Amino acid sequence: MTTSRRLRAFRRALVAITALPVLSVAACGYGSDAKDEPKAPVAAKGAKLSADSVRIGYFPNLTHATALVGIEKGLIQKELGGTVVKPSTFNAGPSEIEALNAGSLDIGFIGPSPSINGYTKSGGKNLRIVSGSASGGVKLVVNPKKIKTLDDLRGKKIATPQLGNTQDVAFLNWIAEKGWKADAQSGKGDVSVVRTDNKVTPDAYKSGSIDGAWVPEPTASKLVAEGGKVLLDETTLWPDGKFVITNVIVSQKFLAAHPDVVEAVLKGTVATNAWINAHPQDAKAAANAALEELSGKALPAEVLDPAWESIAITDDPLAATLNTQAEHAVKAGLLEAPDLAGIYDLRPLNKVLKAAGGAEVADAGLGVK
Repeated sequence: MTTSRRLRAFRRALVAITALPVLSVAACGYGSDAKDEPKAPVAAKGAKLSADSVRIGYFPNLTHATALVGIEKGLIQKELGGTVVKPSTFNAGPSEIEALNAGSLDIGFIGPSPSINGYTKSGGKNLRIVSGSASGGVKLVVNPKKIKTLDDLRGKKIATPQLGNTQDVAFLNWIAEKGWKADAQSGKGDVSVVRTDNKVTPDAYKSGSIDGAWVPEPTASKLVAEGGKVLLDETTLWPDGKFVITNVIVSQKFLAAHPDVVEAVLKGTVATNAWINAHPQDAKAAANAALEELSGKALPAEVLDPAWESIAITDDPLAATLNTQAEHAVKAGLLEAPDLAGIYDLRPLNKVLKAAGGAEVADAGLGVK
């Protein structure tokens, strides 16, 4: 299959995936529509900035803890004064990108793959990454009765969330680095890559239809609770054990029109991340309370505790790792070589960090000029 045919097939897969039903708790990736708007628990107080409101999108997922906690605790609203936070939750990257493109969303928390796809498909005109949010939280969990070492994966069926999503690309790259073969589109090869929605992956594991999964939290910890064993933590594959799992993006149109609002939101995310890292137990409880409100069900301790422990909350977008993830997608044949120049605008974030006495973060040469 030629590269152009692979890309067309990949895009058709993305279109099909966006029709999936809403999940109760979703991972960074692709899939479904926005949920009903959650309530912002803290009222706006003080003078308005240049916009009456700011529409913020995020997923009901632990890897979006900055949004979960920042909105639940009012830490983002506090920095906005009289400008009202209007939150919306999504369960997939494409629907969030569509909302951003349609002008119904201003700022969003989202994973690296949809960030790259959204930016390149628009010719670099629809979004900017303005901050990081989370790193890590992805594991290979296997049935210990069938798989005892990494070499035992050969000939086995391993699930990833969706064709071309962040974890799917990472697993395909890992397979290639082992010297094994797997067709990116069909998943057939030395290892069978089985694209399985995160909400059904635990049941697929229990039924024996898969032998393991390369998945984000909390799905990984759900599999462990079912008797699975963590065979590999993806953090071990990255320099310093860090790789981006969640970014903060903004509509370029909104950034140009309301830079003061974007800066205020970033003040809120920086304050939220500092609070999370200083109060991890309280933050974990706040995130789980937000999940319960949004999905109707809190995560049990045996899933919540290890999942929370494996996610690092950070302001740094870890730009070099996003570029590497794009290279992996190209190598797998799922993406044509993208031009990511200008995908980052970290000037507002670095202004906020400097004012707070923190260190500035880098854009790996992919920032606006």
